[in-house]
Amino acid sequence: MTGEQAERRSKGSSISRVLEIVEAVAQSERALSPAELAFMLDIPKPSIHRLLQQLQADGYLQVDLRGLIVPSDRLQRIAMGVLYASRHKALRRSILQRVARETGETCGIAIPDGIDMVYYDRVQSNWPLQIHLPVGSHVPMWCSASGKLYLSSFSRARRQQILRNLPLTRLSRNTITDPQELEAALQSIAETGLGVDNEEFIDGMVACSVPIRGPEGRLHACLFVHAPTLRRNLDELEAMEPLLRRAADELAELLLEARPQDGLPSA
Repeated sequence: MTGEQAERRSKGSSISRVLEIVEAVAQSERALSPAELAFMLDIPKPSIHRLLQQLQADGYLQVDLRGLIVPSDRLQRIAMGVLYASRHKALRRSILQRVARETGETCGIAIPDGIDMVYYDRVQSNWPLQIHLPVGSHVPMWCSASGKLYLSSFSRARRQQILRNLPLTRLSRNTITDPQELEAALQSIAETGLGVDNEEFIDGMVACSVPIRGPEGRLHACLFVHAPTLRRNLDELEAMEPLLRRAADELAELLLEARPQDGLPSA
């Protein structure tokens, strides 16, 4: 450590160190050990353990089965909160309203939460026949377009670990309950980058979904559109992919615009 680094570290507050830890964990493509974090951030091991314990107690970070540090659901919600900040609300809503107008169907944003996807925002279509899934609804990961898209973003090994522990409950006549069949469907989605739900979650409803990626390129959320089969079939929704991707790119820009310029961690 240089003299300049030592001086900087000695002046660093606990808040600065906490933010550095959160940033490192959030941006890492793999789980990190406390020792790795201590080395990367030049924080003494006793301090890193104390700060990690506090962050875990407060629900910002958690420990996986191997004892490595990973983001918690709370940190995920904070990161996604950038999309829902008041200064971005008007633009976000205008994008969703345009998608609903261009597709003629209900669209929205879903984010992962455990083994569910949560509807964080949506714009309803103007048709009398509607499927009521309001903001805050939890939909299963294994049979929804956004959930399957999220699962497809994992490596095959990690995905199979997840599938072995999912209940794969049958919720409609087309729900895929066989792990091997679901894995094949997820591989196809991983290749196309388009999540699909062919009446797998609700009988009489089809949906498709595209990723909203954060600044580091990882999937942070999904932009979805769904419709009753009395009005649309899955092929018709899949044909809307180009306009969905354009809107998803615009929503991703909100994450980029929100990156702070003062060295604090970004969402």
